[in-house]
Amino acid sequence: MHTGKAFRTLLLYRVGATLSYQVLMVAVGWHLYNITNSVVSLGLIGLAELVPYFAFALYAGHAVDHYSRKAISAIACLVHIGVALFLVAIALNWFTNPVPLIYTAVAFIGIGRALLRPSFHALFGQIIPREHLSRYTAYSTSAFQFCVVAGPGLGGLMIGFAGLQWTYGLAAFCGFIGLYGVSFIQAHREKADRPTTHFVKSFLEGFHYVRKHELILSIMALDMFAVLFGGAVSILPAFVKEVLNGGPEILGILRAAPAAGAAIVGIYLARRPPLSDSGKQLFISVLGFGLSIIAFGFSSTLWLCAFFLFISGCCDSYSVVIRTSIMQLTTPDHIRGRVSAINGIFIGSSNELGALESGIAASLMGLVPSIAFGGFITILVVLATYRLAPHLRTLHLKDLS
Repeated sequence: MHTGKAFRTLLLYRVGATLSYQVLMVAVGWHLYNITNSVVSLGLIGLAELVPYFAFALYAGHAVDHYSRKAISAIACLVHIGVALFLVAIALNWFTNPVPLIYTAVAFIGIGRALLRPSFHALFGQIIPREHLSRYTAYSTSAFQFCVVAGPGLGGLMIGFAGLQWTYGLAAFCGFIGLYGVSFIQAHREKADRPTTHFVKSFLEGFHYVRKHELILSIMALDMFAVLFGGAVSILPAFVKEVLNGGPEILGILRAAPAAGAAIVGIYLARRPPLSDSGKQLFISVLGFGLSIIAFGFSSTLWLCAFFLFISGCCDSYSVVIRTSIMQLTTPDHIRGRVSAINGIFIGSSNELGALESGIAASLMGLVPSIAFGGFITILVVLATYRLAPHLRTLHLKDLS
């Protein structure tokens, strides 16, 4: 299959599954906060997703490297569809105690996401020629961020104008789109060209590979700690209600703002990949992310908040393209699933633990101080990584191609 056509087919899978995930998470956040009126309950969403994600992510990476990547992708979509339909039933008040059931549904979302990430990245590296990886990575990032724009935006609007049950129904429909895309994926080398190994031995092989490569370990650590302290998205429902006095439509706008910036930057980088001074550009982009989060925390009007979140998305997208390109260019195909899964644990733990950290910090410090504190810690992480990772700050992607 032609590279462009193969990429579009693979992208349909990622777009459908990602839209499903984004709609689900914005709806679950609004649903729970309306029931509990607690910012800690928003942080616990991250914890509910994190535990099963951890439990399945490493095995998912092993499975992607040894079994059918296409089948695993289909299972990821089916999990999202099943969870969305279950949440429809909860929104229709079929159950008398919905809170624990919602957290259970979030746990299954974590399982689906654990399967989604390594299967997509392994198929991506298998389908896209090495010399085109940076360009198609930028396209992929742009499409992903478009989903992060459309998902919360559609979710917020659907909650406001149609209700939670229809919002969860939209998430199920998006999951079916992803499953449809999976059916057209053509990946001829579904298994590694080596015997299947025991899971523990397989995991240790991936772990040792990551540990021995300073570049991969550095970008994983940078991303993990920056997102852990710099993410403010998880407490946006509380910020919207308490600071902006808004409703779900405002939440949709703010959730969409960073993704809009990320999508625009992704399109730009697809035409002008950051091949020179890539390491320095990575540090600058993460630094800009931290500064924009601080500015957002001190903003009190909708459009100013949206602007700084937009800038944070621009900076985040720039760093994602560079980090993903490094991962794809330095990882052999036979171990790609495991490395992607380990990277997903770094990122996943930072997202979900960051959500818990944000909820607890907001309850102790207040919303605005907790957001500003997180951005400040992100800046410190950038400075520390810049000092400790000399190979990363002198990196040029063109030298890896």
